[in-house]
Amino acid sequence: MENSCDILITNAKGVVVPEIGIVKTDILIENGRIKSLQRSTENIQASHTINADDKYVLPGVIDPHVHYGVYRPIEESAKTESASAAIGGVTTIMRMLRMCGSYRHIEKQLEASKNNHHVDYSIHASILHPSQIQEIPYLVTKIGINSFKIYMNLSGELNHILMDLDPESYELHEGEVNMNDDLLSSTIRSAKTLDSLTMIHAEDPLICAKYMNREKEKKQENSTDLEIWSSSRPPISESTSVTRATSFARQFHSDLYFVHIGSARALDTILEQRQLGNTNGNLYIETCPHYLTHTTDFDNILGKVVPPLRSKNDLDHLWSALCQGHIDTIGTDHVANRLSTKVGEGDIWSALAGFPGLATMIPVLLSYGVNKGRINLKRVVEVTSYNTSRIFGLYPRKGTIRPGSDADLVIVDLSLKKKVSPDLLMSYSDYSIYDGWELEGWPDLTMVRGNIIMEDGEVDKATLGHGKFIRRPINSRE
Repeated sequence: MENSCDILITNAKGVVVPEIGIVKTDILIENGRIKSLQRSTENIQASHTINADDKYVLPGVIDPHVHYGVYRPIEESAKTESASAAIGGVTTIMRMLRMCGSYRHIEKQLEASKNNHHVDYSIHASILHPSQIQEIPYLVTKIGINSFKIYMNLSGELNHILMDLDPESYELHEGEVNMNDDLLSSTIRSAKTLDSLTMIHAEDPLICAKYMNREKEKKQENSTDLEIWSSSRPPISESTSVTRATSFARQFHSDLYFVHIGSARALDTILEQRQLGNTNGNLYIETCPHYLTHTTDFDNILGKVVPPLRSKNDLDHLWSALCQGHIDTIGTDHVANRLSTKVGEGDIWSALAGFPGLATMIPVLLSYGVNKGRINLKRVVEVTSYNTSRIFGLYPRKGTIRPGSDADLVIVDLSLKKKVSPDLLMSYSDYSIYDGWELEGWPDLTMVRGNIIMEDGEVDKATLGHGKFIRRPINSRE
């Protein structure tokens, strides 16, 4: 029936619809999808009605940059991190998968992931060895993965990285990666032939090794740990790698997606390369919430991350670029580790890089963006949902609010204040760089395909297993 539905969302202050803006409407949901948007619901018959209570409804957030399954096996990590995602209004998480061997064994990871997610999920495959390039067609056509990550920061002295654990394994697994121009260019070319996207971690390992060795030899009496870490991996290492990667993109007419851009220099280099043109491809820019809230002044080794936190000038530059539309997406670079592991031996060199951030992305953007007048809700939706869905081949199923799309929705309260704590965030991680911060603006309700996963800060335990693997087949990218 035209005037009936499973779920009716009514009394919203506004529904934020990408490309349109804030619309005064109600939302009809049937069989897990948006049925229609209607202004008048007096004659609607709904099995369940949700009163949005004069709050805003946004498309569910898509986090394109999540690490989980590295410190605990995926069947355990998926439970906690997907719950944390739901707390933050994230309805789809995209896992950065790192495997040493053949991706023909990826089915073990997919099988272990089944029935262990509260929210939907997808995967980016990291290409770490030449043999894995031959498996790109298999990943695209058989598995439904159409994005491939390159770690330009791994080579020479800096060639080790933690890999994702095999299912049921609890022993951390370190792998060796030697990224060179042949591996870089071959990956970009191979991805292009299948209309897939290459994701770039842009840091030059030779430059980083040189500066790290130099910083270790200094006596740093007036510098904070994070200032030392930033100096040891300078922005020139990022800009150099951006230029190198873009030269190959230009050669093969490929799209590149630059992950976790946090320095003004790296950002400006990408924008300059965009202006040069002649790539016949797109150069996408992702930044992270921590680059919008933290600088080296944080003075706590919990803030160790790669690329490093930078200066106040860099932070302001990123906010300006975000406002102007130069930045395409925001990903958290979420790492689900524990404090005892994170801090190493208590110094900046032994501490591990990365920290959790899934649940705080939207509160940070609402608190420091919308409520401070830096950006509006339409822009928030663009960089956290709409653009991400189009770039990674999820649109129009995800990333928007329109008839036929999945009913992935989040109701946010711009005036709701909460003090950040590990218990609140529900991650495996027992700390956050936002611990003790009062953020204003939180999700009240998170819905995935018509199923309420989180309401009033509580995740429904019965929704474990509702989250499904989302295939992104060839030619699905816009």
